[in-house]
Amino acid sequence: MATAALSMFPPVLSAAAQADGGHPAAADAIRPFRAHAPQAALADLHRRLAATRWPDAETVGDRSQGVQLATLQRLVRYWATDYDWRKAEAKLNAYPQFLMNIDGLDIHFVHVRSPHPNALPLIMTHGWPGSVFELLNVIGPLTNPTAHGGTADDAFHLVIPSIPGFGYSQKPKDKGWNPDRVARAWDVLMKRLGYTRYVSQGGDWGAIISDALGRQAPEGLLGIHVNRIERATTVPPDLAKALRSGDPAPANLTPEEREVFEQTREFLNKGLGYASIMQTRPQTIGYGLADSPVGLAAWIYDKQADWVFTRGDPEKALSRGAILDNITLYWLTDTGASSGRIYWEAGAAQASTRPITIPVAVTIFPGEVYRPPKHWVERAYRNLTYYNRVDKGGHFAAWEEPELFSSELRSAFRSLR
Repeated sequence: MATAALSMFPPVLSAAAQADGGHPAAADAIRPFRAHAPQAALADLHRRLAATRWPDAETVGDRSQGVQLATLQRLVRYWATDYDWRKAEAKLNAYPQFLMNIDGLDIHFVHVRSPHPNALPLIMTHGWPGSVFELLNVIGPLTNPTAHGGTADDAFHLVIPSIPGFGYSQKPKDKGWNPDRVARAWDVLMKRLGYTRYVSQGGDWGAIISDALGRQAPEGLLGIHVNRIERATTVPPDLAKALRSGDPAPANLTPEEREVFEQTREFLNKGLGYASIMQTRPQTIGYGLADSPVGLAAWIYDKQADWVFTRGDPEKALSRGAILDNITLYWLTDTGASSGRIYWEAGAAQASTRPITIPVAVTIFPGEVYRPPKHWVERAYRNLTYYNRVDKGGHFAAWEEPELFSSELRSAFRSLR
């Protein structure tokens, strides 16, 4: 059962389980769920925030050593005095949420059906260090487009699951929950919900899971949309070799290709440390993330600062409250370690070489870390049916620019309806 609190506090039962006196539901049952953290968990959080032992300040005047002390102290002061988790719970509980046991794990998901009967079913997947919170603001535009500048023909029935080990989905107790396995679970989820035809969307790990679904091409999957591109499948071989060896970029690159090459080199050299740690030592970093809310906040805030369109200051792209909604969810569910294990799982899994032949749509947001040109993207997606570069938004595209993101999905999937 997924919990809404630290492991030291009692688990929160779904409404269905409570109605049944707490007895387990049938394995494939769809059980209603509401988020509610025990007050004792919130009191414990505030006690830990007040007892924080702070490190020395950085010795530089920028973010090159990580989140700056004054920045994090300002965030934590707001967290301890003005932030209200109950408002975050209300945001989640405003939408229908459920648990369903798939492949031995309880999977948490938001499920909102469109008022328009011909809506296209869509499963959307978050990434790290995100959660279902980053996708809430697109629910209205996607499910009810007539209220947001679209037409009934653009409507979607929307399913937003939490990846195993994230949020209110159960944490795997054994290895093997790599993106391919998650993708298979997502197909089961959609079929059990009665959707015999559907599309998939994702950014970050959600894009990798959508790619896995695309390779598996289960019956009924019409196509995928991603706003994050896997470098390994798109970078031309000679450029990949230069990136690995540290050699200069080939002389025959276009200005756009050279810019992407240099951005990729910069990220590989200076921006990939977090992933290397979680791919090799998710348990080690997990101890600090489970014990210190400030340590968890710094770990997450640092990557949000790196990846939003407003580089370096996530609070210009997202509200401080929205940032803390996401961080507090990680804290209360104690998923710092379990969410990091997907990096380990992906690294341990054998890479699939099966091509993606179903229709693929891609949107490139300007604040994304890797922004390949179209002819590079076509190396990975043989059936690229939509490609667009927009002028605002970053790695957390749906969170940063929900209206633009929703418009892109309408355009991306229009030909598949």
